[in-house]
Amino acid sequence: MTALSVSTKTASDLPVDTLVVGSVRTDDGAALAAGHGLPRKAVVHLQAVLADLEATGAPGEAHRVVAVPGVKATSVVVAGLGDGTARTTSFGADALRDAAGHALRSVRGKKTVAVALPTPDAESVAAVADGAFAGCYLYDKAAPLAGRRARKGGTAPGAGPKVTVVSGAGQGKAVREAVSRAGVVGAARDWARDLVNTPPNLLYPQSFADAVKKRASASSAKISVSVLDEKALAKGGFGGIVGVGQGSANPPRIVTMSWSPSGAKGSVALVGKGITFDSGGLNIKPSTGMVTMKSDMAGSAAVAATVLAAAELGLPVAVTGYLCLAENMPGGGAQRPSDVVVMRDGTSVEILDTDAEGRMVLGDGICLASEKKPDWIVDIATLTGAQVVALGEEVAGVMGNDEDFRARVVAAGAASGEDSWAMPLPAALRAKLDTPTADIAHKGDRDGGMLTAAIFLGEFVGEGIPWAHIDIAGPSFNTKAARGRVPKGGTGYGVGTLVGLVEQHAGR
Repeated sequence: MTALSVSTKTASDLPVDTLVVGSVRTDDGAALAAGHGLPRKAVVHLQAVLADLEATGAPGEAHRVVAVPGVKATSVVVAGLGDGTARTTSFGADALRDAAGHALRSVRGKKTVAVALPTPDAESVAAVADGAFAGCYLYDKAAPLAGRRARKGGTAPGAGPKVTVVSGAGQGKAVREAVSRAGVVGAARDWARDLVNTPPNLLYPQSFADAVKKRASASSAKISVSVLDEKALAKGGFGGIVGVGQGSANPPRIVTMSWSPSGAKGSVALVGKGITFDSGGLNIKPSTGMVTMKSDMAGSAAVAATVLAAAELGLPVAVTGYLCLAENMPGGGAQRPSDVVVMRDGTSVEILDTDAEGRMVLGDGICLASEKKPDWIVDIATLTGAQVVALGEEVAGVMGNDEDFRARVVAAGAASGEDSWAMPLPAALRAKLDTPTADIAHKGDRDGGMLTAAIFLGEFVGEGIPWAHIDIAGPSFNTKAARGRVPKGGTGYGVGTLVGLVEQHAGR
């Protein structure tokens, strides 16, 4: 696993495999950004190389230069930060995260890396540390094969380099805590990425539950885990998740993860959609629509990782995560359009489209969470294609029953580098869910599909409990090339937002 540390030593004196510095985009091309701590001969050499390469200093640019005079590092990577001057010392957190992430991805096979980007304060140190850790991620595709194919050279997959963040803000308590936090949250986010990237024949409801138990037991914090199997779910009246899972040979589970510190400052609940593979059920998807459906459990992965991070950070808030796990398959026992099921709270629901299954498992999970009367509930899910149509692949939609709380969720996302946008829940859209055969239909028509899905979920929130729903259908899985700190495949989106919310509740 990647290891983070912080240093105030002169960057050029650090005996590492690679030193990362920044560049800015100017009218005359790329110029080295402030904060590098390099001697003049190193600066002159690097500027000459950058000019010869016609570097621009734009975000996403990284140039590796070997044998730089006056530098102990074997090589120097110059990462683009965007617009600025050679004297600019303050950059946005996203620019720092992305530059660090892109640079580290290019050298993650190295054993030791130092990052000397502009860090005038603890917040910028935190951003660099977060981006550097994120950029080191690599899913070990050989792991499912039990090591049949050995890798040659470099660092072992998943091991990651030792990364030193060169701090321009000293090594005070705030800086040390920022780097430590980045390591904890980064490791949790990488676990979420691993879960999302795992092939669906290996990650199904029971194996997901087993993975959570194993990870919780290995944690330094005390996290309790309980599992409701298909018999307990049927007995408990969880008709939504039972119905979704009944067409699969792999029966559903609800996993409850709890961090319950003594003297907790309140309690919060997180509910995650965990469809380990979504074929669409009898309303089967086209073949191209199934290609990324192993990622339909990204909401549960984010919730599991958040509970882990909250516990390992020792946050003084009771955090309970509900992982609603099922496989949506078109087996002989699969539910049909027009079926009516009864949810945990006694609400009858007419099924109109078996490919709108996520809201059914979440509805039961929200009911269960509401029974404990937490201070607030957040659910997170790869819920609707309408989210991608409305907001694209990098911005999540946030809805809820409390505008102030919804705004807090969006703000927590922005602070963590996870973009989201507040969306309304117009009361007039509730009529789209009316049906003569049940209390409610689980789906409306195409128009406003992201909003009607959230309106449906809101029906199951306990009275008086602030609630927000985060639709991450787009940003949870990156089908394109890696960018900045975001890898190809599972992104771990949501972990930063949810951890930030819990910290906010703890008064941090």
